[in-house]
Amino acid sequence: MLYPVNEVFETIQGEGYFTGVPAIFVRLQGCPVGCSWCDTKHTWELVEANKVQPEQVIQVDGTIGRWAEHSASSLIRSFEEKGFSAKHVVITGGEPCMYDLVALTKELHSEGYQTQIETSGTFEVKADDRTWVTVSPKVNMKGGMSILSSALVRANEIKHPVATETHIDDLLELIAEIDTSDKTICLQPISQKPRATELAMQECIKRNWRLSVQTHKYLNID
Repeated sequence: MLYPVNEVFETIQGEGYFTGVPAIFVRLQGCPVGCSWCDTKHTWELVEANKVQPEQVIQVDGTIGRWAEHSASSLIRSFEEKGFSAKHVVITGGEPCMYDLVALTKELHSEGYQTQIETSGTFEVKADDRTWVTVSPKVNMKGGMSILSSALVRANEIKHPVATETHIDDLLELIAEIDTSDKTICLQPISQKPRATELAMQECIKRNWRLSVQTHKYLNID
């Protein structure tokens, strides 16, 4: 199976459960969710004119919205050719769960990698059972898409973007009908403004949740 890849790069995971872990990011092209604060809007459209050769999306700037087709095998080969040492692979987007990720995640695991998916929860999660799934619910976005209960149930981690009390209410409504006893719940300030961070901290302490800060933005890394 071929996947539309916007960029591949090695860095440190900057947020959520795996903060600080060396990681290879595989960013897929395409997303209909329409988050107003999205910092990767160049991944929203899969424009045929922006299709390039597979090697042109490896360890390069992906912000111009170009993409290339990669199989699991060609991605793993590119990791080796670039000398990447990280063994944690983060599949993100765009919205990666637009695509069936079973073949990709299975092959990555068979080659000694661990996998993580970062998804909005608006598509069914199709991945290897060993894949760590981070659902970052995007409620009432421009695309008008609903959060699927099946995605929340599959999630190992629910990482919710927060700026106001309304966002807390949205999360409580989403998880009211699912068992969260085996899940990590993180609140992540949408911005670096003090109010959003203070709110997230207060709610994490109150509910025994975890704070997720986008450390890569503070460190000015990818």
